[in-house]
Amino acid sequence: MKLSFPHPIVILLTFILLAGASSYFIQSGVYDRVLDLETGREVIVPGSFHTIEDQNASLYDIALAVPEGIILGADIVVLILLLGGAFYVIEKTGALQEGVESLIYRFRTKKYLLLYFIGFVFAFCGATIAMQEELIAMAPMFLLLAKKIGYDIRSIIALALGSALIGASFSPVNPFGSLLAQTIAELDFQEGLVFRLIFLIAAIFLWCTYHIRYGKLKSESSEVPKLTPKKISVRHSLILIFTFGGIGAMAWGIVYKDWGYNEMSALFFVVGVSCGLIGKLGLNGTARAYSAGFSEMIYAGVIVGLARSVYLVLQDTAIIDPLIHAMFVPLESLPVQLAAIGLYISQALIHIPVPSTSGQAVLTTPLAVPLMDLLGVSRQIAVLTYQYAAGMMDLISPTNGGMMAIIAAAGIKFNHWISYLWKSWLILMGLGLISVLIALFWFT
Repeated sequence: MKLSFPHPIVILLTFILLAGASSYFIQSGVYDRVLDLETGREVIVPGSFHTIEDQNASLYDIALAVPEGIILGADIVVLILLLGGAFYVIEKTGALQEGVESLIYRFRTKKYLLLYFIGFVFAFCGATIAMQEELIAMAPMFLLLAKKIGYDIRSIIALALGSALIGASFSPVNPFGSLLAQTIAELDFQEGLVFRLIFLIAAIFLWCTYHIRYGKLKSESSEVPKLTPKKISVRHSLILIFTFGGIGAMAWGIVYKDWGYNEMSALFFVVGVSCGLIGKLGLNGTARAYSAGFSEMIYAGVIVGLARSVYLVLQDTAIIDPLIHAMFVPLESLPVQLAAIGLYISQALIHIPVPSTSGQAVLTTPLAVPLMDLLGVSRQIAVLTYQYAAGMMDLISPTNGGMMAIIAAAGIKFNHWISYLWKSWLILMGLGLISVLIALFWFT
């Protein structure tokens, strides 16, 4: 029998089982936590780690974690369904295809400018609002774009999702990453603003250049269709205005109104229905298109929920804190440069069991900051090692439900994604490490 690479759901179920099995080999333990009034979050008290009664996960607990993880991520699942349904409606009106074809025709002689534009736009979205799950519904648009310009779909996803995640990783103003960590570390974000901006621009330019250069299909069978002038009708123009206006309203709501997933879901439900009616689908046609969109997105929603289940098992068995403690304590005896490298690697590994970037900031920054003080280096190193490593791991960690759902929606197998991405990922991880080592001297 021919062996095949495991399905994404099988991969995540395996991680859930491994998380449960780990509880039998790792002694449960916790750090004491206090409420940080400035961030409104509970943070770890350095030096307070202690073991507690072992809390091993039974088979019953592991099985129960599957539905509980999906329920825990219900707000994201609902967003995926309503956002995905809206984009499915928009696609059915024909406006999306017309818009993409018109855009490609305008850049027909300079496609690389179009791809750089896509990369930098999504990088901006990632840097400011940490966009990720919102891209799941855009998979049909990315597939259409890849087909029309003769590029590997993986390169287009890398330019969209990858740029957004790298933007979030290297950003000096990501409220869920660098800003949160700097607040916990009691740092003024302006102190490292210029330094981070330099490496943010370098990272995005390097990432986009790599995938624009190596993403073009080379096979003769993938000939690009002949491009013809495409004028967007008034009706389709209105639909596209509503669509991108909705994306702009979502960004505004997140930044200025503290919107959560429910507000975003409601917004795109209204956008989807409005676009269906403008596109002459009618009430019944819009409802049918929405239903079809739901069926397309359920799989992506389950993927996100299962990723939550992994963390849920680790949290319930109280083995996350022991893992962090085991990785951080040995760094105290290392020379400064080696300690910085070790912290960078530790933060990358920690992001597998702790896939939430904001959650990881709350868990690790209070421990990394005293370590930096002990070594006599700037607390900025604690923030940089966290934000670069955690953000970059979002591109390859199977416990990142958003990434897994996006590549699944685009029809990309996880092993094919990794086989395409690993070189560019290592380059950016290297850039992040170089930034950390330079920061040792920059922030003296």
